[in-house]
Amino acid sequence: MKRSTVTMVKKRLADGSACPKCDEAQRLLESRGRWDAIDRVVWADERDPTSEGWQLAREHGIDLAPFFIVELDGVRTAVKSVIQLLRQLDELPITTAWSEPAPPEAGPHVAAPPPPIALEGGLETVRWALTTFGADCAIAFSGAEDVALIDLAAQTGLPYSVVTLDTGRLHSETLAFVDQVRAHYGFTLELAFPDAAAITDLVRRKGTMSFMVDGHHECCALRKVAPLAKALAGKRAWMTGLRADQSPATRTDLPIVEDDPKHLAPDGRPLVKVNPLVRWSSADVWRYLRDRDVPTNPLHLQGYRSIGCAPCTRPVHPGQHEREGRWWWEEATHRECGLH
Repeated sequence: MKRSTVTMVKKRLADGSACPKCDEAQRLLESRGRWDAIDRVVWADERDPTSEGWQLAREHGIDLAPFFIVELDGVRTAVKSVIQLLRQLDELPITTAWSEPAPPEAGPHVAAPPPPIALEGGLETVRWALTTFGADCAIAFSGAEDVALIDLAAQTGLPYSVVTLDTGRLHSETLAFVDQVRAHYGFTLELAFPDAAAITDLVRRKGTMSFMVDGHHECCALRKVAPLAKALAGKRAWMTGLRADQSPATRTDLPIVEDDPKHLAPDGRPLVKVNPLVRWSSADVWRYLRDRDVPTNPLHLQGYRSIGCAPCTRPVHPGQHEREGRWWWEEATHRECGLH
Protein backbone atom coordinates (compact mmCIF):
# COMPACT_ATOMS: atom_id res chain seq x y z
CA MET A 1 0.00 0.00 0.00
CA LYS A 2 1.33 3.41 -0.91
CA ARG A 3 1.94 5.82 1.94
CA SER A 4 1.65 9.59 1.65
CA THR A 5 2.27 12.45 4.04
CA VAL A 6 1.49 16.15 3.78
CA THR A 7 3.56 18.93 5.31
CA MET A 8 2.18 22.45 5.55
CA VAL A 9 4.71 25.28 5.43
CA LYS A 10 3.48 28.41 7.21
CA LYS A 11 5.25 31.74 7.42
CA ARG A 12 5.99 33.32 10.79
CA LEU A 13 6.30 37.10 10.62
CA ALA A 14 8.97 39.13 12.37
CA ASP A 15 6.58 39.92 15.25
CA GLY A 16 6.08 36.20 15.87
CA SER A 17 2.59 35.95 14.39
CA ALA A 18 1.55 33.71 11.51
CA CYS A 19 0.88 35.32 8.15
CA PRO A 20 -2.87 35.93 7.67
CA LYS A 21 -3.04 33.81 4.51
CA CYS A 22 -1.54 30.87 6.40
CA ASP A 23 -4.16 31.09 9.13
CA GLU A 24 -6.85 31.48 6.47
CA ALA A 25 -5.62 28.34 4.70
CA GLN A 26 -5.78 26.39 7.97
CA ARG A 27 -9.34 27.57 8.64
CA LEU A 28 -10.35 26.54 5.14
CA LEU A 29 -8.86 23.07 5.58
CA GLU A 30 -10.64 22.74 8.92
CA SER A 31 -13.97 23.84 7.46
CA ARG A 32 -13.67 21.28 4.67
CA GLY A 33 -12.83 18.42 7.04
CA ARG A 34 -9.29 18.17 5.67
CA TRP A 35 -7.11 19.43 8.51
CA ASP A 36 -6.46 15.88 9.70
CA ALA A 37 -4.76 15.25 6.35
CA ILE A 38 -1.90 17.55 7.43
CA ASP A 39 0.73 15.40 9.10
CA ARG A 40 2.90 18.23 10.32
CA VAL A 41 3.38 21.98 10.16
CA VAL A 42 6.77 23.65 9.74
CA TRP A 43 7.61 27.33 9.76
CA ALA A 44 9.42 29.70 7.45
CA ASP A 45 10.49 32.19 10.11
CA GLU A 46 11.30 35.72 8.93
CA ARG A 47 13.77 35.94 11.82
CA ASP A 48 15.55 32.72 10.91
CA PRO A 49 16.55 32.12 7.26
CA THR A 50 17.83 28.68 8.28
CA SER A 51 14.40 27.52 9.51
CA GLU A 52 13.03 24.36 7.93
CA GLY A 53 10.28 26.22 6.10
CA TRP A 54 12.76 28.49 4.32
CA GLN A 55 14.90 25.47 3.43
CA LEU A 56 11.90 23.79 1.82
CA ALA A 57 10.99 27.01 0.01
CA ARG A 58 14.46 27.29 -1.48
CA GLU A 59 14.55 23.59 -2.34
CA HIS A 60 11.32 23.82 -4.32
CA GLY A 61 11.74 27.36 -5.68
CA ILE A 62 8.70 28.76 -3.86
CA ASP A 63 8.43 32.32 -2.54
CA LEU A 64 4.85 32.40 -1.25
CA ALA A 65 3.31 30.97 1.91
CA PRO A 66 1.53 28.83 2.72
CA PHE A 67 2.53 25.91 0.56
CA PHE A 68 2.46 22.16 1.01
CA ILE A 69 4.89 19.28 0.48
CA VAL A 70 3.20 16.03 -0.49
CA GLU A 71 5.44 12.98 -0.14
CA LEU A 72 4.35 9.75 -1.81
CA ASP A 73 6.62 6.70 -1.58
CA GLY A 74 9.62 8.91 -0.94
CA VAL A 75 8.92 11.36 -3.79
CA ARG A 76 8.22 14.92 -2.64
CA THR A 77 6.06 17.32 -4.64
CA ALA A 78 5.32 20.96 -3.83
CA VAL A 79 1.70 22.16 -3.93
CA LYS A 80 1.53 25.93 -4.09
CA SER A 81 -2.00 26.66 -2.88
CA VAL A 82 -4.59 25.29 -0.50
CA ILE A 83 -7.13 25.10 -3.34
CA GLN A 84 -4.78 22.87 -5.34
CA LEU A 85 -4.21 20.72 -2.26
CA LEU A 86 -7.93 20.30 -1.66
CA ARG A 87 -8.36 19.08 -5.22
CA GLN A 88 -5.63 16.48 -4.72
CA LEU A 89 -6.52 15.17 -1.28
CA ASP A 90 -9.27 12.83 -2.42
CA GLU A 91 -6.74 11.11 -4.68
CA LEU A 92 -4.06 10.72 -2.02
CA PRO A 93 -3.79 7.71 0.29
CA ILE A 94 -3.46 9.84 3.41
CA THR A 95 -2.55 7.70 6.40
CA THR A 96 -4.23 9.79 9.08
CA ALA A 97 -7.90 9.35 9.89
CA TRP A 98 -10.29 12.02 8.69
CA SER A 99 -13.18 13.34 10.71
CA GLU A 100 -15.81 15.94 10.10
CA PRO A 101 -14.92 19.26 11.74
CA ALA A 102 -16.72 20.38 14.85
CA PRO A 103 -19.08 23.31 14.39
CA PRO A 104 -17.31 26.66 14.75
CA GLU A 105 -17.61 28.54 18.00
CA ALA A 106 -20.59 30.84 18.05
CA GLY A 107 -19.78 34.53 17.98
CA PRO A 108 -20.76 37.85 16.46
CA HIS A 109 -18.22 37.61 13.64
CA VAL A 110 -18.85 34.41 11.67
CA ALA A 111 -21.74 32.17 12.70
CA ALA A 112 -21.42 29.42 10.08
CA PRO A 113 -18.69 27.47 8.29
CA PRO A 114 -17.28 28.93 5.08
CA PRO A 115 -19.22 28.15 1.89
CA PRO A 116 -18.27 25.45 -0.61
CA ILE A 117 -15.62 26.13 -3.21
CA ALA A 118 -17.15 25.36 -6.59
CA LEU A 119 -18.24 27.26 -9.66
CA GLU A 120 -21.78 26.13 -9.15
CA GLY A 121 -21.48 27.30 -5.54
CA GLY A 122 -22.16 30.95 -6.42
CA LEU A 123 -25.74 30.76 -5.20
CA GLU A 124 -24.80 28.65 -2.18
CA THR A 125 -22.09 31.13 -1.23
CA VAL A 126 -24.45 34.10 -1.51
CA ARG A 127 -27.08 32.25 0.51
CA TRP A 128 -24.48 31.44 3.17
CA ALA A 129 -23.44 35.10 3.43
CA LEU A 130 -27.01 36.39 3.66
CA THR A 131 -28.08 33.67 6.10
CA THR A 132 -25.11 34.54 8.28
CA PHE A 133 -25.20 38.33 8.08
CA GLY A 134 -28.50 39.31 6.43
CA ALA A 135 -28.77 42.98 5.48
CA ASP A 136 -25.57 43.57 7.47
CA CYS A 137 -23.82 42.10 4.40
CA ALA A 138 -23.62 44.80 1.74
CA ILE A 139 -23.25 43.93 -1.94
CA ALA A 140 -20.83 46.38 -3.56
CA PHE A 141 -22.40 47.19 -6.93
CA SER A 142 -20.75 48.69 -9.99
CA GLY A 143 -20.23 46.15 -12.78
CA ALA A 144 -21.57 43.05 -14.49
CA GLU A 145 -20.34 40.62 -11.83
CA ASP A 146 -22.05 42.66 -9.12
CA VAL A 147 -25.41 42.49 -10.91
CA ALA A 148 -24.98 38.71 -11.03
CA LEU A 149 -24.54 38.82 -7.24
CA ILE A 150 -27.67 40.93 -6.87
CA ASP A 151 -29.59 38.47 -9.04
CA LEU A 152 -28.32 35.56 -6.93
CA ALA A 153 -29.24 37.42 -3.74
CA ALA A 154 -32.74 38.08 -5.06
CA GLN A 155 -33.17 34.36 -5.72
CA THR A 156 -32.49 33.51 -2.07
CA GLY A 157 -35.42 35.59 -0.83
CA LEU A 158 -33.22 36.75 2.06
CA PRO A 159 -32.64 40.37 3.15
CA TYR A 160 -29.68 42.09 1.51
CA SER A 161 -28.37 45.61 1.01
CA VAL A 162 -26.65 47.18 -1.99
CA VAL A 163 -24.02 49.92 -1.94
CA THR A 164 -22.68 51.77 -4.97
CA LEU A 165 -20.07 54.52 -5.29
CA ASP A 166 -20.91 57.67 -7.23
CA THR A 167 -17.42 59.06 -7.74
CA GLY A 168 -18.62 62.13 -9.62
CA ARG A 169 -16.86 60.92 -12.75
CA LEU A 170 -18.96 57.99 -13.91
CA HIS A 171 -20.17 57.65 -17.50
CA SER A 172 -23.76 58.77 -18.03
CA GLU A 173 -24.45 55.24 -19.30
CA THR A 174 -23.28 53.84 -15.97
CA LEU A 175 -25.56 56.15 -14.00
CA ALA A 176 -28.53 55.10 -16.13
CA PHE A 177 -27.53 51.45 -15.70
CA VAL A 178 -27.48 51.81 -11.89
CA ASP A 179 -31.03 53.18 -11.96
CA GLN A 180 -32.13 50.37 -14.28
CA VAL A 181 -30.80 47.69 -11.93
CA ARG A 182 -32.37 49.36 -8.91
CA ALA A 183 -35.77 49.44 -10.63
CA HIS A 184 -35.42 45.89 -11.97
CA TYR A 185 -34.84 44.33 -8.52
CA GLY A 186 -36.73 46.85 -6.41
CA PHE A 187 -34.09 47.38 -3.72
CA THR A 188 -33.22 50.58 -1.87
CA LEU A 189 -29.77 51.64 -3.02
CA GLU A 190 -27.22 53.12 -0.63
CA LEU A 191 -25.26 55.73 -2.61
CA ALA A 192 -21.81 56.73 -1.37
CA PHE A 193 -20.33 60.07 -2.46
CA PRO A 194 -16.84 61.52 -1.99
CA ASP A 195 -16.28 64.36 0.46
CA ALA A 196 -16.73 67.59 -1.53
CA ALA A 197 -14.19 69.56 0.49
CA ALA A 198 -11.49 66.90 -0.01
CA ILE A 199 -12.10 66.78 -3.77
CA THR A 200 -12.09 70.58 -4.00
CA ASP A 201 -8.75 70.71 -2.20
CA LEU A 202 -7.21 68.08 -4.49
CA VAL A 203 -8.34 69.86 -7.64
CA ARG A 204 -7.19 73.23 -6.32
CA ARG A 205 -3.73 71.84 -5.58
CA LYS A 206 -3.18 69.55 -8.55
CA GLY A 207 -5.83 70.21 -11.17
CA THR A 208 -8.46 67.87 -12.56
CA MET A 209 -6.19 65.29 -14.21
CA SER A 210 -3.37 64.85 -11.67
CA PHE A 211 -3.82 61.08 -11.74
CA MET A 212 -2.30 61.02 -15.22
CA VAL A 213 0.90 62.53 -13.78
CA ASP A 214 1.47 61.08 -10.33
CA GLY A 215 -0.78 58.02 -10.29
CA HIS A 216 -4.45 57.39 -9.68
CA HIS A 217 -4.31 56.24 -6.08
CA GLU A 218 -4.73 59.65 -4.43
CA CYS A 219 -7.81 60.38 -6.51
CA CYS A 220 -9.24 56.89 -5.93
CA ALA A 221 -8.61 57.19 -2.21
CA LEU A 222 -10.89 60.23 -2.08
CA ARG A 223 -13.50 59.21 -4.65
CA LYS A 224 -13.77 55.48 -3.89
CA VAL A 225 -11.90 54.17 -0.84
CA ALA A 226 -13.09 56.74 1.72
CA PRO A 227 -16.75 56.68 0.54
CA LEU A 228 -16.82 52.88 0.65
CA ALA A 229 -15.45 52.88 4.19
CA LYS A 230 -18.22 55.26 5.20
CA ALA A 231 -20.87 53.15 3.45
CA LEU A 232 -19.68 49.96 5.16
CA ALA A 233 -19.67 51.50 8.63
CA GLY A 234 -22.07 49.51 10.77
CA LYS A 235 -21.98 46.44 8.51
CA ARG A 236 -20.53 43.08 9.49
CA ALA A 237 -19.65 41.83 5.99
CA TRP A 238 -19.59 42.83 2.37
CA MET A 239 -19.83 40.92 -0.88
CA THR A 240 -17.88 41.60 -4.07
CA GLY A 241 -17.93 40.35 -7.64
CA LEU A 242 -14.16 39.89 -7.77
CA ARG A 243 -12.87 37.08 -10.00
CA ALA A 244 -9.41 35.56 -9.82
CA ASP A 245 -8.88 35.91 -13.58
CA GLN A 246 -9.72 39.62 -13.67
CA SER A 247 -6.11 40.53 -12.97
CA PRO A 248 -3.32 37.94 -13.26
CA ALA A 249 -1.02 40.47 -11.61
CA THR A 250 -3.03 41.00 -8.42
CA ARG A 251 -6.03 38.68 -7.99
CA THR A 252 -4.98 35.11 -8.73
CA ASP A 253 -4.86 34.06 -5.06
CA LEU A 254 -8.19 35.53 -3.99
CA PRO A 255 -10.07 33.44 -1.41
CA ILE A 256 -13.83 33.06 -1.36
CA VAL A 257 -14.08 34.26 2.25
CA GLU A 258 -11.54 36.46 3.97
CA ASP A 259 -11.13 38.97 6.76
CA ASP A 260 -10.92 42.56 5.50
CA PRO A 261 -8.71 44.56 7.89
CA LYS A 262 -9.39 47.74 5.88
CA HIS A 263 -12.93 47.85 7.28
CA LEU A 264 -14.05 47.11 10.83
CA ALA A 265 -17.37 45.81 12.09
CA PRO A 266 -19.13 47.49 15.03
CA ASP A 267 -17.41 45.04 17.39
CA GLY A 268 -14.00 46.24 16.20
CA ARG A 269 -13.16 43.09 14.27
CA PRO A 270 -12.43 43.07 10.53
CA LEU A 271 -15.43 42.82 8.25
CA VAL A 272 -15.89 39.49 6.53
CA LYS A 273 -15.34 39.90 2.80
CA VAL A 274 -17.12 37.38 0.58
CA ASN A 275 -16.13 36.83 -3.07
CA PRO A 276 -18.68 34.29 -4.37
CA LEU A 277 -17.60 34.50 -8.02
CA VAL A 278 -13.88 34.20 -7.44
CA ARG A 279 -13.65 30.92 -9.42
CA TRP A 280 -15.94 32.10 -12.24
CA SER A 281 -14.50 33.20 -15.57
CA SER A 282 -15.71 36.14 -17.63
CA ALA A 283 -17.48 33.65 -19.91
CA ASP A 284 -19.25 32.13 -16.89
CA VAL A 285 -20.49 35.54 -15.80
CA TRP A 286 -21.81 36.51 -19.22
CA ARG A 287 -23.45 33.15 -19.75
CA TYR A 288 -25.25 33.64 -16.44
CA LEU A 289 -26.32 37.19 -17.33
CA ARG A 290 -27.70 36.07 -20.69
CA ASP A 291 -29.49 33.04 -19.29
CA ARG A 292 -31.12 35.11 -16.55
CA ASP A 293 -31.80 38.16 -18.74
CA VAL A 294 -30.00 40.38 -16.24
CA PRO A 295 -29.56 44.12 -17.02
CA THR A 296 -26.06 45.10 -18.20
CA ASN A 297 -24.20 48.35 -18.81
CA PRO A 298 -24.64 49.45 -22.46
CA LEU A 299 -20.95 50.45 -22.53
CA HIS A 300 -20.09 46.75 -22.81
CA LEU A 301 -21.49 46.83 -26.35
CA GLN A 302 -18.97 49.57 -27.16
CA GLY A 303 -15.95 47.47 -26.19
CA TYR A 304 -15.70 48.41 -22.52
CA ARG A 305 -15.15 45.31 -20.42
CA SER A 306 -13.98 46.64 -17.04
CA ILE A 307 -15.75 49.93 -16.36
CA GLY A 308 -14.79 52.57 -13.82
CA CYS A 309 -14.60 56.36 -13.94
CA ALA A 310 -14.84 57.86 -17.42
CA PRO A 311 -11.35 59.46 -17.55
CA CYS A 312 -9.68 56.23 -16.41
CA THR A 313 -11.55 53.70 -18.54
CA ARG A 314 -11.36 52.92 -22.24
CA PRO A 315 -12.51 50.12 -24.54
CA VAL A 316 -10.20 47.18 -25.18
CA HIS A 317 -9.47 45.47 -28.47
CA PRO A 318 -10.15 41.77 -29.15
CA GLY A 319 -7.43 39.70 -27.52
CA GLN A 320 -6.63 42.31 -24.87
CA HIS A 321 -7.21 41.50 -21.20
CA GLU A 322 -10.16 43.34 -19.68
CA ARG A 323 -7.99 45.19 -17.15
CA GLU A 324 -5.93 46.75 -19.95
CA GLY A 325 -8.73 49.26 -20.29
CA ARG A 326 -8.23 50.54 -16.73
CA TRP A 327 -5.43 53.03 -15.90
CA TRP A 328 -3.68 51.91 -19.08
CA TRP A 329 -0.81 54.37 -18.64
CA GLU A 330 0.40 52.58 -15.49
CA GLU A 331 2.09 49.25 -14.78
CA ALA A 332 -0.24 46.24 -14.60
CA THR A 333 0.60 45.65 -10.92
CA HIS A 334 -0.69 49.17 -10.09
CA ARG A 335 -4.11 48.75 -11.71
CA GLU A 336 -6.11 48.55 -8.51
CA CYS A 337 -7.95 51.43 -6.88
CA GLY A 338 -7.32 50.43 -3.27
CA LEU A 339 -10.80 49.03 -2.57
CA HIS A 340 -9.46 45.46 -2.45
